[in-house]
Amino acid sequence: MQEFWFYIKLGLDHVLDFGAYDHILFLSALAVPFTFKQWKRVLLLATIFTVAHCTSLAFSVYEVATVDVGLIEFLIPVTILLTALFNFAYVYKETLDVGLILHVLATAFFGLIHGFGFSNYFKMLMAEEEDKITPLLGFATGIELSQVTIILMVLTIAFLVLDLLKVKKKIFIAVASILIIAITIPLLIATFPM
Repeated sequence: MQEFWFYIKLGLDHVLDFGAYDHILFLSALAVPFTFKQWKRVLLLATIFTVAHCTSLAFSVYEVATVDVGLIEFLIPVTILLTALFNFAYVYKETLDVGLILHVLATAFFGLIHGFGFSNYFKMLMAEEEDKITPLLGFATGIELSQVTIILMVLTIAFLVLDLLKVKKKIFIAVASILIIAITIPLLIATFPM
């Protein structure tokens, strides 16, 4: 049980690490178009991201697949950029049917990419472990808990801005997405493969 808690904490630290804020940026971009009324949808997307993220970790731990870390480090900010750009679909079309299937598939694919970004370190941690399922489940639990925390924070900010300050939803989505893009551009430049 102590090992399980260790990996839950590792999952929490992995996502909530302000020094490596790529997860926070991605989840913020993912949650920006939604309000508390659509909490089920954004939670579904976050869970799909968690499952995909942990799937790529499992692929690495069980040596099913390995990827070039340099390429993944570049693709992670690309996923943030694409998610923030996708938000503009919500600016122009406010109904909830905006590309649900596309949103789910993209989130799953992006989760795989983010997972491979952490896979080498995780595989190194797991080198001495005989039971690999318990750590994977603990890590997934930590990731999911931290992602729910970030999403709740973004939804709370959306509530404050939309309901209390009476900012139009389209403006909030556009401004928040542009801010995320502006923060992501230096990451893209820093990780661009040479």
